[in-house]
Amino acid sequence: MESITTADAPVATRGRPREFCIDAALTAALGVFWAKGYDGASMADLTAAMGITKPSLYAAFGNKEQLFHKALDRYEAEKLAYTREALKQPTARGVAEHFMRGAVAAQTSTRDPKGCMGVISATVCGAEADSIKAHITQRRASSNAALVGRFQQAQRDGDLPAQLDPQGLAFYLYALLQGMAVLAASGATRADLDQIVDTTLAMWPAG
Repeated sequence: MESITTADAPVATRGRPREFCIDAALTAALGVFWAKGYDGASMADLTAAMGITKPSLYAAFGNKEQLFHKALDRYEAEKLAYTREALKQPTARGVAEHFMRGAVAAQTSTRDPKGCMGVISATVCGAEADSIKAHITQRRASSNAALVGRFQQAQRDGDLPAQLDPQGLAFYLYALLQGMAVLAASGATRADLDQIVDTTLAMWPAG
């Protein structure tokens, strides 16, 4: 793991500054942003969770906005890996099922905060609001384009009806995922969410 020396931190041994793990600190920052959103995560919250001082945070990650972008990268790489695997499934129905089953597993995890980090932080209203919202919107657009493209390929393969709107189907799937996230945050069980997935798959359009 990469580490960084912090000159402002208390020394662990005489004449040698303490080091901290960049990777662990970023994971801790991700947890704060995910639980509280961008606006709700104060610098005091972040430094306390990361176990570093404010000058050390600036030296290692830049400002709060830059730290958020790095945390969002980590979130997408680790917590949303199932969405990339979903696009590789051989059928459109398989794509949808992999998306939904992955979302259910993530939303019912006891290790992580509930809800979608992007949705939570999209409500930012501070000085950085425009930049943060634009960044999240750009990421969403990229993910949406990939899903629409996969459904278009399914149409060409005869796996989805030709008259179906791939963009509308993608919006429908995202609406389901966000709805399940709300239900999970409100106390719905994994069995409850699995029932939604099963019902959706039973109604899935055939080619």
